[in-house]
This record gives sequence, structure tokens and C-alpha cells, in this order.
Amino acid sequence: MTSLKPFHATDLFRVNAVNLDVLTENYNISFYLSYLAQWPSLFFSTENPQGEITGYMMGKAEGRGKEWHGHVTCLSVAADYRRIGLARTLVENLERRSEDPYDAYFIDLFVRASNALAIGMYRNFGYSVYRRVVGYYGSDDGVDNEDAFDMRKPLKRDKNRDSIREDGENFRVRPEDVYL
Repeated sequence: MTSLKPFHATDLFRVNAVNLDVLTENYNISFYLSYLAQWPSLFFSTENPQGEITGYMMGKAEGRGKEWHGHVTCLSVAADYRRIGLARTLVENLERRSEDPYDAYFIDLFVRASNALAIGMYRNFGYSVYRRVVGYYGSDDGVDNEDAFDMRKPLKRDKNRDSIREDGENFRVRPEDVYL
């Protein structure tokens, strides 16, 4: 049985097995700590009965007006614990916490356009592509840049489903247009 737990600063020393994945973004400790300080209720983990971290979610709340939303910054599940529902558990928990107490309109996330497995997983969770962010992932010199899909799922507050659109894969924006 896996348990859902609040993430603590000392858990940073216990997530190495979860982060050993080429598609998991790794951040410096100050980045993790800033999320933990600003959005502690949106940063949580799953643990097995032996107390080992098997996955974690790092999220935040951001935006203004109808763009007020929860954001998946990092979702990662250890290789030995995939395909048993932990990712869904972590995502659904972020959705609940984004609705109460944050009263968000939607949840969003960015995923590499080439990561078909993650895109399929998020589609299965009810997310759709809102837009393609051209060259979102890449180096400072512009070499090997890769597009991201901004995927979204409307929450209860978005009664008219204004936060989603059809054919988002073909709605292209630049990275600098994302945070206007």
C-alpha cells in the first residue's frame, strides 16, 4: 500500500531513485525549497510501506483573473512503481488542492512534444493540448530546441470551459508569449 504524504525539505535527500529518469527535470535545491515555502500544500509525495518515496508532485498556483490556475511543475514516479496508478493519484490530488483552497479555473502543465507516453497519460487523465510552445525546451544557443505542449484540464470553476480549445497542437506561440 502506498501513502500520500506532505513533502518535507529533508525528503530532497530521498528522491534520487525517483529522479533517475531522463524525462524528469532535475532542479537545484533552492528551486525545490522555494516551492516548498510558497506552495507547501501543492508539493507532496507517495511512499511505500518501507518509507521510501515512490513518486512526487511539485505544483504551484499562479495567474490572474480567468488565468488563475494550478500548475504541474514536476510529476515523477520511480520506475518500479509505474503503471499502478500513482501518477493519477498525484495528479488528482493536485487537482483537488487547486480547487480547494485555491479556487483555480484549470490545471496546466508543459510536456515535451516528443514525449508520446506522457502526452497519452495526461490525455487519459482528461487533459488536452491548449497550445504548442515553439522551442520551449532547449539550450541558450537555440540548438536542439524542442517544442512543448501546454496541456490543460478545466476545473469546476471554469463552467464554460474557456481554458481549453480544439486543435491546440496547431496553435503555435513563442515561449515569451506564454507568460504575458
